[in-house]
Amino acid sequence: MREEIERFGNYLSTVKRSSNNTITAYIRDLTKLENFMIEQGKHSVNEITATNLTTYVLYLEKQQLSSATISRNIASIRAFFMYLLRQGVIEQDPSEQLKPPKVEKRIPQTLTVEEVNRLLEQPSGDSPKELRDKAMLELLYATGIRVSELISLKMQDVNLQMSYIRCRDEGKERIIPFESAAKQALVRYLDSARDTMCHDTDDLFSNCQGSRMTRQGFWKIIKYYAAKAGVEKDITPHMIRHSFASHLVNNGADLRAVQEMLGHSDISTTQIYRKKSAIRLKEVYDHTHPRAK
Repeated sequence: MREEIERFGNYLSTVKRSSNNTITAYIRDLTKLENFMIEQGKHSVNEITATNLTTYVLYLEKQQLSSATISRNIASIRAFFMYLLRQGVIEQDPSEQLKPPKVEKRIPQTLTVEEVNRLLEQPSGDSPKELRDKAMLELLYATGIRVSELISLKMQDVNLQMSYIRCRDEGKERIIPFESAAKQALVRYLDSARDTMCHDTDDLFSNCQGSRMTRQGFWKIIKYYAAKAGVEKDITPHMIRHSFASHLVNNGADLRAVQEMLGHSDISTTQIYRKKSAIRLKEVYDHTHPRAK
């Protein structure tokens, strides 16, 4: 089974052009399945039956994993066995009857506009590090991109004249505009700090050693400035993305436009922000209408 998993990973990389994060998640899920099947005496993909897979899903449920995690595992399993069927490795897909549990989409936690403003005001110095941090935070909130996309930006992905960035995700490309505050922060960073921070690379941002910024490194940056700003929420880079989308929808942005900027393939994923907006309006109504009590 190990050989088939490695071939599937190569297929995702070379044919499907999936992102490294996606491939890593698939391989991790399938490795867990492989280990379970070996314990059950199943060493070949041709030995695995629908009953075996159902037993595995029940095993995941007994571990009290979330519905979202189980659903992701099932999606990985189904994609893997569909690949094996198309390659002629198996004659029948044992995963076709697997049904993912219903996942209730939770409304993501966001920052208020006032909290965002306090956060973005924190890097206020003229050191190369603070100029870089200011540019990264402003650009993250201005565009709503994922932190993995932010740290992967190249110099050629930024168009300062037209105020947009070019973002690539799983082989797809999208153009996202940014506003004047982010542009100003980027110009200051590029004029006064980037040559000091980045060495012999076309990366837009780097760490203090001149190497590629990591997701963990940027997470620490956000935590540091959130503490300085007095933001008590358990802030993450993805919370900035949620805040970007929520604030746009609250101010009347077209949901399709927000979907395109976020890079969501399904509009239903973006609709969660409309639900959050509706809840906010209901709260305002309940607190302000004379007869709402």
